[in-house]
Amino acid sequence: MYRAAAKAAAATAALLRGAGDAAIRRNARVPSPLLRAGIGGRPRFSTSVDAHQSPPGQSPNEHQSHQHARPGTRYYVDSTGPSSSSAAEAAAASASSSSSGPASSAAEEARRRQRSSPLGDYREEQRRVLQASLRHVKTLGWSEAAMIAGARDVGLSPSIVGSFPRKGAALVEYFMDDCLQRLIDCIDSGDELNRLIPSERISKVIRIRLEMQIPYISKWAEALAIQAQPLNAPTSLKQRAMLVDEICHAAGDDSSDIDWYVKRTVVGGIYSTSEVYMLTDSSPEFRDTWAFVDNRVKDVFDLKKSFREVTHLAEAVGAGVGSSLQGFVRGVMQR
Repeated sequence: MYRAAAKAAAATAALLRGAGDAAIRRNARVPSPLLRAGIGGRPRFSTSVDAHQSPPGQSPNEHQSHQHARPGTRYYVDSTGPSSSSAAEAAAASASSSSSGPASSAAEEARRRQRSSPLGDYREEQRRVLQASLRHVKTLGWSEAAMIAGARDVGLSPSIVGSFPRKGAALVEYFMDDCLQRLIDCIDSGDELNRLIPSERISKVIRIRLEMQIPYISKWAEALAIQAQPLNAPTSLKQRAMLVDEICHAAGDDSSDIDWYVKRTVVGGIYSTSEVYMLTDSSPEFRDTWAFVDNRVKDVFDLKKSFREVTHLAEAVGAGVGSSLQGFVRGVMQR
């Protein structure tokens, strides 16, 4: 009777394990639920009157939720079911990512097509003003004065600055989005990354991103302070999560279980500490910063290797103890 119950329990466990594995395969390459929820999804700035006006027969909350979760974006969740085209594309990308060779390339191409431009939410006039404002950051900081100067540079009235409720924060956020777009373009067009091992890819991508901040390094501490303000923190966290996600994908990460969170947390920590270290780096061409990045990435991969070795050792010891215990119990039962 006990033997039959044990067999039934083992069969049930195998069934549940198979169902869990199938669920993981179905959800491969699905972004974090935290990102899908859209941290800091509120509008960054007010635009034209019709930009945030609810359509007839639709509540403002429904309009706002559709506005910030559009089909085609990486973090869009289609609630219409498997029959929708977005769900079909996601399923195709998941199926492709589970294989190797050309199928993996197809999955990567599908992911590139699905993601939207970080600069897609900006109106043309606002984008021109913000881009021109970056030239004045060195002297005026991340401030409303820099934005007014930028508006004058492009021949627009300074009153357009009023469409940015958070002024300096909008300028910092635009810079982050612009850097992310340039990083995406660099990753998508760079064959050099494909010839590097994962640890070197992470170091290279982090360095490329940090180099974009060099022209503004004297004012970057001010930008970090603006991002840390409670009103700006949700958008800042979302932007950094998107950045870390791109770095991980550039390194070839396609995890879908708890490793998804672990890897991005580790990479985010490396990037943030390197960013702060860069503020105090006085070495020529920031050589100490690049060495710092390389060492931190190497430490993480060495730790991962050590953890894997310890895990294998523990499994081997556990197997040995289990065999000995089984033999002891068998001997007692035979008596």
